Amino acid sequence: MTSAAENPTKLLLHACCGPCSMEPVRLLRERGVEPHVYYANSNIHPPAEYARRLETIRGWAASVGLSLTEGRYDVAAWEATAGRIGDAARARFGVIAGDVADAAGGGAAEAAAGTAAAGATAAASAEPAGATRGGAAGDGTPTHSAQAESARQARCRACYRLRFEEAARFAAENGFDALGTTLSVSPYQYTDVIREELGRAARAAGVRPLFEDYRPCYAEATRRSREAGLYRQNFCGCRFSEEEAAVERAARKRFRAEAREREAAAHA
Repeated sequence: MTSAAENPTKLLLHACCGPCSMEPVRLLRERGVEPHVYYANSNIHPPAEYARRLETIRGWAASVGLSLTEGRYDVAAWEATAGRIGDAARARFGVIAGDVADAAGGGAAEAAAGTAAAGATAAASAEPAGATRGGAAGDGTPTHSAQAESARQARCRACYRLRFEEAARFAAENGFDALGTTLSVSPYQYTDVIREELGRAARAAGVRPLFEDYRPCYAEATRRSREAGLYRQNFCGCRFSEEEAAVERAARKRFRAEAREREAAAHA
């Protein structure tokens, strides 16, 4: 975390959603920093989902006296960058899913070091690490490979870059001296890539990057947002992540059912 001595005078906080904004805003305010939230998320699909998330964060921001600006919702720009990379990866690898076997067994995703299921094990993969095709196996089990994971990371990097560049331009044009983001709350994101892309975009626009790793706040953010009754989405936002999340949920459900069956058989 950044020390109070390094606090910015005027911070623009890029926000991905309401639930992920709660803890970063609380922590910043405790340090005497009053952020201005910038909602710039052209990745969110479909438009109805975008509108629902925007309505959620607007309502929450108003309830806590937080200022908020909506950025552009430019789906065409997202499709031309991250969407194009994602389509190429989807065509080559299929649905790129994570380590659902570990996730089903005890929340490994929440303990991961900020990578979206990086280093998936053979228990969740029907392919060797160097395979050139991944995605969902014929029986519906998510499959994974190092190459597929790299392709998904490239897609996410392009997505972060587009959103941070927009936020950085807004910050520079409106007198903000620093740019932060709430994206690092989620342990399902690529935390190191977020740090790199936030820094690159901020410095290019002439503002200071204020990256903070908020992953330790994930459990508390989850608790508080549920307690507040905020809408909590079950996928990152883009059309690829929606498909990936659905495949992973189905696989986790199957893994758990199989584990129960094995336990019942062992006790029989």
